[in-house]
Amino acid sequence: MGRWIEAADGVLVRRYQELDLSVGLVVGGESCLVVDTGGDPGQGAELAAAVREVTPLPWQVVLTHSHFDHSFGTEAFAPCAVWAHRRCHADLVATGEQQREKWARSYRERGEVEVGDRIAAVRLVLPDHLVDVRAELDLGGRRVDLRYFGPAHSDHDLVVHVPDAGAVFAGDLVEHGAPPQFGDAFPQGWPAALDGILALDAPIVLPGHGDPVDRDFVRDQRAELALVAELCREVAAGTLDAEQAVARSPYPEEFTLAALAR
Repeated sequence: MGRWIEAADGVLVRRYQELDLSVGLVVGGESCLVVDTGGDPGQGAELAAAVREVTPLPWQVVLTHSHFDHSFGTEAFAPCAVWAHRRCHADLVATGEQQREKWARSYRERGEVEVGDRIAAVRLVLPDHLVDVRAELDLGGRRVDLRYFGPAHSDHDLVVHVPDAGAVFAGDLVEHGAPPQFGDAFPQGWPAALDGILALDAPIVLPGHGDPVDRDFVRDQRAELALVAELCREVAAGTLDAEQAVARSPYPEEFTLAALAR
């Protein structure tokens, strides 16, 4: 089960203990926008019911990126407009079944059979409103901007900016409570993506995992990611080895080695 945090007027974050996940809701005068949908049909259905406790307005969905925990609950909201970066659609087509099998097996192997079964039963819903660099949504008296700042946590991270609330949903471009994940990331591009978020000048930043943060937190994480990017460059150039890079990294060995592998 989740709980709502009201980050600004009509801008809410739903927090889950599972994976420390954060998803969002933006309420306008005529419609609402759901930001990410959770990791399985059960979590999606819980989120859809929770949205209905907040507002009866028709909904749209935006997926910040294709990773299962952000996109596999979408069927609970269908049929509706589903926004995402163009490469999010491509990645779900290419990896959706692989993600479903991987995570269903992972949860079953660690004894969470019910969650694994729910993931195995996911019916993938592909985004049908595709963004390249920027799109503007009108929720009725409230504008929401969808922005793409280049490859970073994935090659298709979308940021959801609510200008009148001074809030931005950053997806997994910003991580609170754990180091950033580099599994299919682009470490060299990540600092520039955070520059893009900072340039929006929003005082409230809503990570894909963890609690809301402020611009200072984003600046600090940007500095850490810039250091990781530099370590990756030095290892690639042969001026550092992996052990030296790990010793200088702001993140634990597992995360640093994942970044170096990219």
